[in-house]
Amino acid sequence: MDQRVKPSPEEIRRAREENPKMRERDLSAQLGISEAELVAAHCGIGAVRVEPRVNDLLTGLEAVGEVMALTRNESAVHEKIGIYDKVVTGNHNAMVLGENIDLRIFPKVWAHGFAVEKRDGDEIRRSLQFFDAAGEAVHKVHLKPASSLYAYQKLVASLESSNQEPTVAIFPSAAEAGGEGQASVALIDDLRDRWSRLTDVHQFFGMLKTLKLSRREAVRMVGQDYAWLLDNDAVSAMFHHAAAGGMPIMCFVGNRGCIQIHSGPIKSVKPMGPWINVLDETFHLHLRTDHIHEVWALRKPTKDGHVTSLEAYDANGSMIIQFFGKRHEGEGEREDWRFLAENLPRIPSPTAA
Repeated sequence: MDQRVKPSPEEIRRAREENPKMRERDLSAQLGISEAELVAAHCGIGAVRVEPRVNDLLTGLEAVGEVMALTRNESAVHEKIGIYDKVVTGNHNAMVLGENIDLRIFPKVWAHGFAVEKRDGDEIRRSLQFFDAAGEAVHKVHLKPASSLYAYQKLVASLESSNQEPTVAIFPSAAEAGGEGQASVALIDDLRDRWSRLTDVHQFFGMLKTLKLSRREAVRMVGQDYAWLLDNDAVSAMFHHAAAGGMPIMCFVGNRGCIQIHSGPIKSVKPMGPWINVLDETFHLHLRTDHIHEVWALRKPTKDGHVTSLEAYDANGSMIIQFFGKRHEGEGEREDWRFLAENLPRIPSPTAA
């Protein structure tokens, strides 16, 4: 965010009227504001502020029926059409474990919410949009023709905030950590020992936290028997191979407040400029390949044998997107996925020390 004087709500609405086709994320960047501020400016004029009570939201969404769930970060947009069912509520972690909509949610990150109505020709497009304290989008729910408008309106009314001011207080997120320091031999040995003793992929985050390492730091220093660097085109190659072979994959896209997962085959892979797109019936993915700085393949031990993932990182070291072969707890890894991951083009890895 730059240091310009921020536009008033009236100026924001005027800019929206003058740029009706521009995406909200792009328009807010052009105005030097967050996306939450752009939406808030329309409170009372197409937007209603709602409280980001995640548990109430999730339990209320099932009655709305078929919707489109959208989770994104700076470089990838993940869209799934389905129903919010098999909800697991929680104050620190919440989940949706439906057949099509599969989410891991961190409710404390959700700071602002809005119910938005936007006219598009003769149609009114309705959505619920949620943002973190910095005004960055964490999750959106878009109504579809099959959605229950009655259930949606009832849910919005139950979440409606008493504060309908057209502004929001924004607290910029902490800056990314600086450059990665040189790793000691002892730290590398400790990392390799802990990595070798993993029995579940969900233990990985705890290991990083214990060692005070970022994900990419660990990946870079653990050694090529556990992590190896791939050509940046590896993600596109994987998409095309998986689509051609009907291979079911798991695709994770997330931000600080939400991770969204697709599990299943992909069919329609369409490159367009810097984007590679998956355009299937209930799954759309839009990935900026020009934002990919590094792609790594990781091998993690589990009690069911090792599993292999692909992870793409941006220039700041943040993970953009992650892939596994589709599997369930207690199952071994698919041989076709492992073969594909292990045979994507490699490049020499940077040394950790």
